[in-house]
Amino acid sequence: MSTESNLIEKETAVDTQGFNPSEYKIAINFLEQIPFNKVLGLKPTKLSQDYCEFKMNMKDDLIGNFLQGILHGGAISTALDVTGGAMAMVAAWQRLKNQNVPSSERPKTLAKLGTIDMRVDFLRPGKGKEFTIGATLLRIGNKVAVTRMEFKNEKDELIAVGTGTYLCG
Repeated sequence: MSTESNLIEKETAVDTQGFNPSEYKIAINFLEQIPFNKVLGLKPTKLSQDYCEFKMNMKDDLIGNFLQGILHGGAISTALDVTGGAMAMVAAWQRLKNQNVPSSERPKTLAKLGTIDMRVDFLRPGKGKEFTIGATLLRIGNKVAVTRMEFKNEKDELIAVGTGTYLCG
């Protein structure tokens, strides 16, 4: 891991392989502009070219089945979407960087980022206290990125999986 990445990680407790501090701030600022991310309590733990990960804690506002205290399916779907979108954003940023697009121009392109399509398969009830949501990149082109996401609880039980397609250019 690079010195810059270690510096960011120490300051933020987020593994940011491949980002310099200003790139990391841009990514976090982008994610924090979405109010619903705050409602869910999503916190980034890893942002890299290969993998993005968020954590969230169970809270009463997110319960879908109050009799069993199970996480709402909409909260699961949104967390998968945010994580897949973050992976698409990171991949698009890196693609633009590799194409030598000036860093001042990259946010304009990323402002167009949005979900085109997403599929979620619910595998188990959303039981748990802390959840980890991870995403990997399947493909990125000039306009579209496709990601694969997983939603697990603190026992590492796979609760849901998703595939997302995002406009990224």
